[in-house]
Amino acid sequence: MIGIRITRARKAAGLSLRALAEQTGVSHTTLNKFEHGTLTPSSEQLIKLSRALGVRTEYLLRPERAEVELEEVEYRKHTKTPKKVLDRITADVLDQAERWMELLDLYPEFPIKQFAVPASVPKVITDYEQLEEVAEAVRREWGLGENPIPDLIDTLEGEGLLVILATVPDRTRFDGLAGKVGGQQVIVVSKSIPGDRQRLTLAHELGHRLLAGRLAADLNEETACNRLAGAFLLPRRAVHEHLGSHRTALEWRELYLLKHEFGISMAAGLFRAAQAGVISEALKKRLFAELYKRGWGKVEPGTPVKPEHSVLFEQLVYRALAEDFIGQSKAAELLGMSASQFQQNRSLTETGTDAAAHQ
Repeated sequence: MIGIRITRARKAAGLSLRALAEQTGVSHTTLNKFEHGTLTPSSEQLIKLSRALGVRTEYLLRPERAEVELEEVEYRKHTKTPKKVLDRITADVLDQAERWMELLDLYPEFPIKQFAVPASVPKVITDYEQLEEVAEAVRREWGLGENPIPDLIDTLEGEGLLVILATVPDRTRFDGLAGKVGGQQVIVVSKSIPGDRQRLTLAHELGHRLLAGRLAADLNEETACNRLAGAFLLPRRAVHEHLGSHRTALEWRELYLLKHEFGISMAAGLFRAAQAGVISEALKKRLFAELYKRGWGKVEPGTPVKPEHSVLFEQLVYRALAEDFIGQSKAAELLGMSASQFQQNRSLTETGTDAAAHQ
C-alpha cells in the first residue's frame, strides 16, 4: 500500500508529519489520511512527496511485499539510540531488504547460497577460550587460512549472509545488527563508521549467527561475539607471528601496522595481544591507560581504515538486465537511480563510473 511506503520513507528521512507538511504544502491531516490509506495522493502530490522524502515516485507506487519484515533482530550498541532514530534506520533497512527480495525473485534459480553454520562449530560452547578454536575452524572451512581478510563483506556474502549498509544519522551510536528478512540471513552495518569499526561489527554480527543457541548458560553472548570477532579477524597464530609469543613491551607503531594489515583498530589489536597470551593483563591495562591518555580511545592516529562496500546487489541487477529478466527502467529503480544516472553507469562514462564506485 502507498500509505505504508509514505510512512516508511518519512521515517527514513527523519521527518514528522508536520515537518513533511511544511515541505510539501500538503496539510498534516491529508498526509495522515495518505498514511492510513483512506486517501490516495494525486500525481502532483506524489511528485511533491517524492522530492521531500528523497525517493523516486516508483518507490511510493511499488506494491508492498507482505513477507519483508525484519525478524530475529540482534542489535549492537543500540541501548542509548532513541526509538525515533531506530525507526529511521529500520525503514532504510526494510527498503533495501525489499529491493533485495524483489531482485532475488527475478531469478529462476536462487543466485545466492543459503547461509549455514559450518559443521566444525561445536553444538555446545562452554568457555570463551574455546572461541579461538571456533574462529580458526570457520576460517579453515571457508578457505581463509590465517591471512588478513581483504574484503570481509564479499566473504560474508559469498557464504550467504546478505550485507546491508545502512544510512545512520550523524552522531548516532549505532554500529549494526543481525536479523532475517524473507527467510534470508542479513547483517546490517552503518556505512558511515570507520572501516576498522565496520569490520569488527560485521564479525561481531557473524558471531551472533554462528553462536546462537550454542553458548553455555554462564557465558554472555555479547562477550562471546566480541571474542569470536577478534579471533576471526586476527587469528591467534597470526598475533604470535607478528608480535612474538611473549613480550614485556610493545611499540605503538607495531599496533598501527597490525591495524592496517588486518583491518582492525589498534585497541582491538591490543586486546588480541592479551587474549593470545603475548602480553600480560597488567601490561594491557597500562597500555590502554596510555592509549586513552593520548586521546586515541575516540580517534586513533594516522590514516583510518577505509570502509568496505558491497557490490553484490549491483552485480545481480546488471546480471538480471543482461539476462533480460528486467528492463532498464526496473534496473534503475532497483538501484535507486535516475534514468540518466543509470545510463551513465551502464555506459561507463566518467561520471557514471565514479558514481558506481561510491555506491
